[in-house]
Amino acid sequence: MEEFLQSCRQTLQEKTDQDSPGFHVVLGNEACDVDSMVSALAFAYLLFKTAGGDSLVLPLLNIRQSELVLRSDNVFLLRQTGLSPDLLLFRDQLDLRVLHRAGRLRLTLVDHNVLPRLTLQISSSLASLPSILLLLNCGCATRLPSDTDLEGAVVEVLDHHQLERKLSPTCPVTVEMVGSCATLVTERIIQKAPQILDQQLAQLLYAATVVLDCVNMAPAAGKVTPKDSQYIAVLETRFPTMPPRGTLFQALQNAKFDVSGLNMEQMLLKDMKAVSGSLNVAVPVLYITLKEFLQRADLEAELSVFCQKSGFDLLLMMTISFTESKEPIRELVVFSHSASCREQVSKYLEQAHNPALNLSPISCPHPHISAYQQGNTLASRKKLLPLVKDFLRECDGDGCLRDTEEDSEVPPTPMNSLVDGCPLDEGLPRITAEDLQDKLHQMESADL
Repeated sequence: MEEFLQSCRQTLQEKTDQDSPGFHVVLGNEACDVDSMVSALAFAYLLFKTAGGDSLVLPLLNIRQSELVLRSDNVFLLRQTGLSPDLLLFRDQLDLRVLHRAGRLRLTLVDHNVLPRLTLQISSSLASLPSILLLLNCGCATRLPSDTDLEGAVVEVLDHHQLERKLSPTCPVTVEMVGSCATLVTERIIQKAPQILDQQLAQLLYAATVVLDCVNMAPAAGKVTPKDSQYIAVLETRFPTMPPRGTLFQALQNAKFDVSGLNMEQMLLKDMKAVSGSLNVAVPVLYITLKEFLQRADLEAELSVFCQKSGFDLLLMMTISFTESKEPIRELVVFSHSASCREQVSKYLEQAHNPALNLSPISCPHPHISAYQQGNTLASRKKLLPLVKDFLRECDGDGCLRDTEEDSEVPPTPMNSLVDGCPLDEGLPRITAEDLQDKLHQMESADL
């Protein structure tokens, strides 16, 4: 594996010119948790060892290189298995759009089955045409990750989330609701090329499957399936010197839940996914108790800064902690300056039945936050995200999200805001739709 990753970096440095062969990129999801990282590395290694053709296989982590430090469990596992984080390739190190336009990109998705859609990162409360352009000009608005323009490059999908992708005869799709995508990668390796499985690769797959996605194979967590158990047993039989499950689980849990030294933005970005429609919604997992979270100083001001900087209308945060008997505790936090957005999302989740979250409201001192104890502790973010997407689809259809005049007021910018100085009070220019399209085109060109 180490030699393969070294060759990938060398390939990227030497062969990105127009005359070089194309690239076959294996891309994990934007949360880039241990399962997603390991699945991308291991599946790319399998393709490298078995696939023919001229394409150069590269595993690509779907985050910026600077964000890896926030994933402390990823870093811990890499070092434990003897892999330097410096060997990895990140999304900001390879321009997939340029390769795709040149006809030199083949894309395999692991740990997700759809590419995120383009959404401008501007709060709906600021979404008038002049305000949008002004925010773009002053650098106070960016965009949510968008890869839909890469759809034509996707040649295969391997995932364990709910199927959202439209099936096509030209793109094989394997979606099974197992506990971990690494289980499906392990299965593929055992079936296609068992000889490539060494202690290092096996430990990566073992950790990703056993530890975080299957919660140490505990039935109470509601994640492990018979197929997960089957391939864990295969790995343990073939490699009897594998670290004990409990020891490995605890070490990675300790690394994952260590948020000491992280500011609010880093805590939110550590394990976050985003969905878009009538609203831009961020869905981070927070490795802290709800009580600790609500007691943070300047909590609403910090959340406001994050939303204004990143363009989210609403934050739907799931906290995760564990009892002394290692059973999960899940709580939900809904934050938005728009009362109508917050209340409609909260009501929808309260009434959800597939799955039922069994939410119980918790008293909260913050006026723009709704907090809940989640009775159904088996409903992880993996099961929460489809509910959020269903809600947004319903709102897209009937326009249910309409702020009142009071809701649509822009919240005061906190004193420590990263967007202080945005000249919103200097008057708005006369802007046409063509002006906005030109500006968006300039942004797209700058990205490329």
